[in-house]
Amino acid sequence: MTTALLDTWLHEETEANRLLAAGPGPGVATPAQVAGRNGLELMQAMLRGELPYASIARTLDFMLISVAEGTAVFQGIPGPHLLNPMGTIHGGWFATLLDSALGCAVHTRMLAGRGYTTAELSVNIVRALTPQVPRVRAIGKVLHCGRQLATADAQLVGPDGTLYAHATTTCLVFDLPSRPASATAP
Repeated sequence: MTTALLDTWLHEETEANRLLAAGPGPGVATPAQVAGRNGLELMQAMLRGELPYASIARTLDFMLISVAEGTAVFQGIPGPHLLNPMGTIHGGWFATLLDSALGCAVHTRMLAGRGYTTAELSVNIVRALTPQVPRVRAIGKVLHCGRQLATADAQLVGPDGTLYAHATTTCLVFDLPSRPASATAP
């Protein structure tokens, strides 16, 4: 394992946790918080702790580490609470972490007033993962973002460069329904 890279990952995780702890916590952004912002602006606001983050991240022990135009990086801790009956990390955790990186990478390419949803997700697990691996990163990158469809790919890697899984997605892209800025989320 590359100790220097793991140390960098842990430092970035600590910084992201610090910002998230100062923010609203898990939840859903209100229409007023979303209004007029493009996807990259929304994701950056989430990273700064200005907007709530997805509750599933807390439940499954992963977090958003960084975003840029067309990319998103999530980091997860493959702990014992995620084991399947065979003693390895459950495939659903791989899929959720990769889907988050893929979807958020696509999100960074959305114009204000546009949204997306996953239409297809394909995950290939190439190596078992156990809690002996301290952290993994899902790195998602947009391949294409058009008016109706977006595609992206992602890799799940350890700090030593080991590839544990890779995935692709196709997302439907659409106009979000208009809502008054004073409306609140359910």
